[in-house]
Amino acid sequence: MTDAHTAPWQRVHAGLRRYGWVLAAAVGVCAATAAIELWMGRLPFGPDGRMGLWEGNIWSSEQSQRFADPYTFSHTIHGMLFYAILWLLARRAPVEQRFIGALVMEGAWEVLENSPIIINRYREATIALGYVGDSVFNSVSDILFAALGFLFAWRVRPRVTVAVILAMEIGTALWMRDNLTLNIVMLLHPIDAIKDWQMAGRPIP
Repeated sequence: MTDAHTAPWQRVHAGLRRYGWVLAAAVGVCAATAAIELWMGRLPFGPDGRMGLWEGNIWSSEQSQRFADPYTFSHTIHGMLFYAILWLLARRAPVEQRFIGALVMEGAWEVLENSPIIINRYREATIALGYVGDSVFNSVSDILFAALGFLFAWRVRPRVTVAVILAMEIGTALWMRDNLTLNIVMLLHPIDAIKDWQMAGRPIP
């Protein structure tokens, strides 16, 4: 085998030696989150037991059960924000450690988000009236998209990250009348005017 053929494999091998522990830790975070949620009684693929890749209707009972949905944008933004937070608080730490830290933060949120107290809060204060929590499949997907958001923020200039976050927030607000900002506002301090505007977008049965 020529050097031209062996060089790519050598680079792969070197990459695995350098970043193999990062991949193992990331898989560990996803596995631990999934195990905790299963212990909590969460279902692997939601109440219908069907594995799907996409659910675009936020009013559907399949929302937060599939691999991706409109709220996937919010979880991608989580990763970008975690990058910024950890850069401010632990900028001297290697980026690999901050990356795993971000995944741990996202995994912790997924567990909290699927606890009875947060599920009930969503039902009471937001437009997620029939929210039953995420499937484990969806939670692991959310961690993966947060990872992509972190890596994106790491590789581009801050102003690009800010522009992308604004585009996602404005786009999802226009598309489904909800986004990460509104979600946080309604969880912490519900505003009737916002909820009325959001509910006006609900399809008529």
